[in-house]
Order: sequence, then structure tokens, then C-alpha cells
Amino acid sequence: MISTSEMIRIRRQMQRRIRDVVAERRRARQMEPVATDPAGDPTEVRSTPDTSLSI
Repeated sequence: MISTSEMIRIRRQMQRRIRDVVAERRRARQMEPVATDPAGDPTEVRSTPDTSLSI
């Protein structure tokens, strides 16, 4: 049986990991190059969002 304090520690660790992954993906999106479409308007190049990680 897991104690309450151990459960809290595990939950906080999971939340920290999720926050780190979200921040890493945000940084990766910001570093993606900006492409220019044929009309000359700059548009961001982004892949389909990964919905496997939802908060």
C-alpha cells in the first residue's frame, strides 16, 4: 500500500514531468522556421498537434 505522502510525491513528480514536456514542445514550436506561402504572407510551419498529452 502506498502512503499518502508517497502518493503526493509521485503526483508532483508526474506534474513536473508533464510541465517539462509541454515547455519543451512549446520551445520546439517557437524554433520552427516561418515559411512564406505563394501569396507572400508569412505563415508558421507547424505539424499536426500531438493530442496524446492532454492536461
